[in-house]
Amino acid sequence: MPAPRKYPDELRQRGVRLVTDLLEDPAEDVSMNVACRRVGGQLGINVDTLRGWVRQVRIDTGVAPGQSTDDRAKIRELEKEVRELRRANAILKSASGFLRGGARPPTATVIDFIDAHRDEHGVEPICTTLSEADCKIAPSTYYAAKSRPPSARAVSDAAVDELITATHQANYGVYGTRKIWKALHRQGHPVARCTVERRMRALGLTGAVRGKVTRTTLTARGGHPDTRPDLLARDFTATAPNQRWVADITYVPTWSGFSYVAFVTDLFSRRIVGWRASTSLRSDLAIDALEHALWTRARQGHDTAGVVHHSDRGVQYLSIAYTERLAQAEAVASVGTTGDSYDNAAAESLFGLYKTELIRPHGPWRTHDAVEVATAEWVDWFNHTRLHSWCNDRPPAEYESLHYAHPQHPAENPSAGKLSLH
Repeated sequence: MPAPRKYPDELRQRGVRLVTDLLEDPAEDVSMNVACRRVGGQLGINVDTLRGWVRQVRIDTGVAPGQSTDDRAKIRELEKEVRELRRANAILKSASGFLRGGARPPTATVIDFIDAHRDEHGVEPICTTLSEADCKIAPSTYYAAKSRPPSARAVSDAAVDELITATHQANYGVYGTRKIWKALHRQGHPVARCTVERRMRALGLTGAVRGKVTRTTLTARGGHPDTRPDLLARDFTATAPNQRWVADITYVPTWSGFSYVAFVTDLFSRRIVGWRASTSLRSDLAIDALEHALWTRARQGHDTAGVVHHSDRGVQYLSIAYTERLAQAEAVASVGTTGDSYDNAAAESLFGLYKTELIRPHGPWRTHDAVEVATAEWVDWFNHTRLHSWCNDRPPAEYESLHYAHPQHPAENPSAGKLSLH
């Protein structure tokens, strides 16, 4: 409701008429100021106010030049329209993220948008603008949503969000929907997979996506051709630990040069049994990784005699020192064909995981020491915490423990015959 006028319209009209009569009366011959003081004193009207009324009436009737009352009203309307259009444009620009798709966004999304912009634009203008843009929402809907208590689903989603976020962060941020779902069940939280997928989408969380793998071992040239056979023939499966190992080398660029990392993996559980990081590609790198693997199994009390050790034809693995160490360990050497990464696909796939889960997300790397420390932590997590689809979504170390605990009932492997290192 507009504020009441200080002077009634009738009094205003009478004051203007009396001043005009005085000015037009030749017998009076008074100025504007004198006439306004005389009439204003008689009617109780402020002199400046009365003078302004008289001047505006003279402009409106064309007696004096200036901006008429109608023109002022039109200008005010136009200015108001411009302000409203600018506000609507700002609102639509801010809302373009969820209005772009065509379908009406969820009410919760619209409520959050209003919350974020209500101090700047106000609730009613935002609701009006969104409704005109085919995203209908009434101010009463907003206020009702803000006043009602959260629904049971909202409370449940908030609890699940905390679990998902904590699990995702605790596993290098590499788990996707399936592994988050499996991990929550292992923790005793029976959450539906569709719920995990829906909440991860809402939280903007995704699993790691592997990229290109680059080979680093150098093919041996010169001398006598190597006649060691390929005993795996691309069959990267095993029925027990220490039957088949695969080995290979990858690299990590750092600000101080390249770091090279060698891994030895057991094909039964995909467990990394040995690894070594170095700043050079000498044979010692591969030998140290092999020594680590042999030491790991010896410490666990397992015999590695007769294990099939498979690698590519890199010079590190065909060296005399490496060959002699395999013979001392009573391991059977197996090598793939030259220039064919599929013959050592299990090792190459491990490199893909290593780069995707650790190296790329946490780079750039400054020094070799930083790479070595981070690799040690990742290998420990990979072996003892990370859920592996090859191991029925168990960590490799747990998968091996189950095998030794129930050797007469080997764990079912749904990925048998598939090149899977996920």
